[in-house]
Amino acid sequence: MARLSVNVDHVATLRQARRESEPDPVTAAMLAETAGADGITVHLREDRRHIQDRDLAVLKKMVKTSLNLEMAATGEMVQIAMDIKPDMVTIVPEKREELTTEGGLDLKGHNREEIKRFTRTLKDSGLKVNLFLDPDPEQIKIAHKIDASGVEIHTGRYANMRDDHMRGQEVKRIYNAANLISKLGMAVHAGHGLDYRNVSMIREIGEIEEFAIGFSIIARSVTAGIERAVREMVELVR
Repeated sequence: MARLSVNVDHVATLRQARRESEPDPVTAAMLAETAGADGITVHLREDRRHIQDRDLAVLKKMVKTSLNLEMAATGEMVQIAMDIKPDMVTIVPEKREELTTEGGLDLKGHNREEIKRFTRTLKDSGLKVNLFLDPDPEQIKIAHKIDASGVEIHTGRYANMRDDHMRGQEVKRIYNAANLISKLGMAVHAGHGLDYRNVSMIREIGEIEEFAIGFSIIARSVTAGIERAVREMVELVR
């Protein structure tokens, strides 16, 4: 049965719009767990546009399920992860100008050795380390070579497609990627752009162990309440 990790970044986005103390992403995380979430995900960005260091520290103390920290491959973030010790780290690409993460890591590029070094450092400190990748077999094989604990498959391209045939082709890519990751002995996660309408096709891929979903749930919670929004997504994922 697939797990659901709820990303509460955009609760913090709303708070930071006025630099107030509410809504509190920690409170949202507690409500999400009450509603059946199997984990909580946050992305501590270098520019601190939403989640703050305080949020991460308090979440580490309060989360009873599993805390996943999304972060860029930088020395600062590696040190924060080793200090906080979340249950899992997911290394993601990060650009200051982007609204949201635009794609997977490029392990074929010049930063491959840096990501390998950071992955080893984090694993040596006792952390599980996932890499956020497009459903590309070459990237997945490199992730295995650098000893990643798992891969979170970037589903954004699938989520943004409107043509049924192209969407079907992308589902096949995601299926093949999930199958390869599993065969290589790594954990299989998926996320980005998934919502109440499009998660069903991806949910059918049995190799996927966990979905990380945030914006859609938080958007729904504005009108339906976070507990109801999480319960509805838990039912869809499972």
